[in-house]
Amino acid sequence: MLSKKKKAKETDVIRTEYGMLSNTRWILGRIKKYSPMLIPLMIIGALVGSVLQYFWSFIGKFVIDIIRSGSGLDAFIKLLAAVTAAEGVLLLSNTAVNGYVWRRFIYTRLRVIEERVAKALSIEYERLEDPKTLDCMRRAEEATNSNDVGVEGMMSTLYGEIMEKTAAVIATLATLSFLNIKLVALIILFAAAEYMFFVYTVKKDRKNVWDKMAAVWRKTDYMETVTQDFSYAKDIRIFRMKDWLSKKQHEINKTEYGFMSLNKKYWTYNVIFNNVISLVRNAVTYGYLIYCVLYKDLSIANFTLYFGIAASFSASLGSLLKGIGTYRECSMKVDDFRTFLDLPEEKGGNVPLPDGRDGYTITFENVSFKYHGQENYALKDVSITLDTNKRLAVVGLNGAGKTTFIKLLMRLYDVTEGRILLNGIDIREFDRRQYYKLFSPVFQNVEIFAFPMSENVSMSIPEQTDKQRAEKCLRFAGMGDKLDELADGVDTQLLKVIYDDGVDLSGGQRQKLALARALYKDAPIIVLDEPTAALDALAEYKMYSDFDLLTEGKSAVYISHRLSSTRFCDNVAMFADGRIIEYGTHESLLKSGGKYAELFAVQSQYYKDNGGERFEE
Repeated sequence: MLSKKKKAKETDVIRTEYGMLSNTRWILGRIKKYSPMLIPLMIIGALVGSVLQYFWSFIGKFVIDIIRSGSGLDAFIKLLAAVTAAEGVLLLSNTAVNGYVWRRFIYTRLRVIEERVAKALSIEYERLEDPKTLDCMRRAEEATNSNDVGVEGMMSTLYGEIMEKTAAVIATLATLSFLNIKLVALIILFAAAEYMFFVYTVKKDRKNVWDKMAAVWRKTDYMETVTQDFSYAKDIRIFRMKDWLSKKQHEINKTEYGFMSLNKKYWTYNVIFNNVISLVRNAVTYGYLIYCVLYKDLSIANFTLYFGIAASFSASLGSLLKGIGTYRECSMKVDDFRTFLDLPEEKGGNVPLPDGRDGYTITFENVSFKYHGQENYALKDVSITLDTNKRLAVVGLNGAGKTTFIKLLMRLYDVTEGRILLNGIDIREFDRRQYYKLFSPVFQNVEIFAFPMSENVSMSIPEQTDKQRAEKCLRFAGMGDKLDELADGVDTQLLKVIYDDGVDLSGGQRQKLALARALYKDAPIIVLDEPTAALDALAEYKMYSDFDLLTEGKSAVYISHRLSSTRFCDNVAMFADGRIIEYGTHESLLKSGGKYAELFAVQSQYYKDNGGERFEE
């Protein structure tokens, strides 16, 4: 990273300040990467556009000269024909070039959005729970979601304001300097005042509005999801949440309105200041030109020329400096985007995974873990071994540390203290993507995607999806009846997000789909996180009956609140307050009469009181 980059304080928002020069190189690099012909066309378009700005300033002088010389109608016709032809060529050229340039700006921004999405899918999993990271992600989204801010704003401002106006300023300055260099200096001074106040406004707006709006945008996005997503609709109606949610939305809108009002206040002051400066500048410029006509023998033709040139120079210089200010503002938003791209991605080593012919043994050695920003440990001094082809049940009350244990096992998080070994090697030494291949998880909360059912099972692109295998796994998982009633079978589109005729699944069907995913992946280690929570009694019984088939020749970790399910496992680890308080077989823990036996007795009595036979020994 460049030494000029400045990191924000730890207590501030996540941001690296790269500076306009660095961001300009970055933007040009993206243009060159995605639209290589764009840069030379931008130069041509800027030159043509600058000529068009002061083109008619010279025509007025020529017309007056013709009148004074008495050249007659022929001279007017020739001048009109030449001017019309020249302007026609310039306009057509400018229109064609601009049309292509603006389209490629949009294309380049869309490709940069793809970079943002790819980054969001690869940053460290733990950071997705950090509000500062989420705000950084939201600002990066804002920097790419519009034509006139952030990434595309830098491209369009560089082209339409800086390059074009620079060429116009140079051309008009060369002409105007023959009149009076002091007048030129005075116009520059006025433009500089406008620019400085513009930069001041940008800084105030960024500090007091832009940075603070990220959290508001995040809340607004959440409220839009909650109020418009079908999955929330049932709870909202049953619990009569309409007024409550409307009030929440009103509070967020009220906060947003306050920030946006402050934004408009800043820019209103800026417009007033610019109008006052423009009024004074025009009065001085035109007053001086009238003085030159009266007392300096400036001809009417040259007065017309300089009048137009002075206006073009003043407007171009003002636009240039404002463009630089806008460019700087857009650059600050590109800072946010590049900061997001620089967030740490999932780390991994380069040691190849063991071949697995003799199986995989995973050992926790004095592992402790605390979540980012938390003082208390979620896990403390955990030591346990998952032996090859053995089944481990992980039990405990809510908040005991079971889920954290699983996240560390699958390396969604890295340990804070201690280490986790795979066949004697620290798992941090392995490539994370290769390590993920060891696990077939069935999570309690199952997410389905707006893809065909077969791809929801394979979790891969169509070309790499074995539909027959996907159907076989779905039927084994208990989805046969559902498949038979669907006209398109495994080709059925899920959800109604992309396809109007998409199909949604019930909670139990989703869990069966998750089980099919695990079967399809066929990884050596199966992780089952409350896999029967949403299943009916028959589906749960079938899964218990098929448990040996599901885990045959594999290691398995089974998380459950229902202690009866631990009978299928070789060992049981009971967690409480982030520690393993008991470890052994189901039978040995019952005989020891500890916390596990106590909790099992409570659950068993509950089911017996309700006529259940589930906990028979």
